[in-house]
Amino acid sequence: MINDILTRNQSLNRLSINRKEIIQWIDEMYQWLFATEESLADEEAFSKAYTNLYKKLDMILQQLPEQERVSAAFFSELNETHKILFLDLEAIYEFDPAAKSRDEIILSYPGFYAIAVYRLAHILWQLNVPVIPRIISEYIHGKTGIDIHPGATIGHSFFIDHGTGIVIGQTAIIGNHVKIYQGVTLGALNVKKEEAETKRHPTIKDNVIIYANATILGGKTVIGTDTVIGGNVWISSSVPANSLVFNKSEIVIKSNKIFPEPLNFVI
Repeated sequence: MINDILTRNQSLNRLSINRKEIIQWIDEMYQWLFATEESLADEEAFSKAYTNLYKKLDMILQQLPEQERVSAAFFSELNETHKILFLDLEAIYEFDPAAKSRDEIILSYPGFYAIAVYRLAHILWQLNVPVIPRIISEYIHGKTGIDIHPGATIGHSFFIDHGTGIVIGQTAIIGNHVKIYQGVTLGALNVKKEEAETKRHPTIKDNVIIYANATILGGKTVIGTDTVIGGNVWISSSVPANSLVFNKSEIVIKSNKIFPEPLNFVI
């Protein structure tokens, strides 16, 4: 049995990747980007932390033939990414009445955390770094319940509210000033394996709001600008701009006095 298991494992094309090091690095990157530790407010300490993060990424990427080029390219994108993240931060602060401060969002909002880490993983994805962007995205998926594929394209001022159960697929395209609530799926219709590199997930244009548990599927599906998608809808075809999409349902309210027994139950 031992030999059989070992032989099957040896048949895999393995990369020498330490998952714990990647997770530690991405958490430290988030802390550095937003100076969440008091010590990072000092310029010298902030610069030293940057150097350490650069070295750590080099070590993580040491199996890659162009390791130094990848690390340099990643860190060259950070300033622009940081600007976009501050637009995301501002969108959440302005739109969410429960947000008392920007620090509260940075330190406690799972939606913002997931967006920030997605943007870092997306840089690595665009640099064709194997496996590592997926490790990062699945780590955050486990921590927040928000599953954003690092290959997705997401514009600025993106707001995830609550967030649990959100799924955003690899080829999804999301515009600017989009708001998504918990349980939303931007997924694919059933496609063949050989079509894996085609556009399988929907396009969401600017200024769209998608309410809880809506499911939007298909690479040809486009949700037009300034559209509101109501909760619990199922969409697999395009929706024009300035639309309101919702389920029509009937809610009946009756007095509970007509029932002889109380409606109490225990699960």
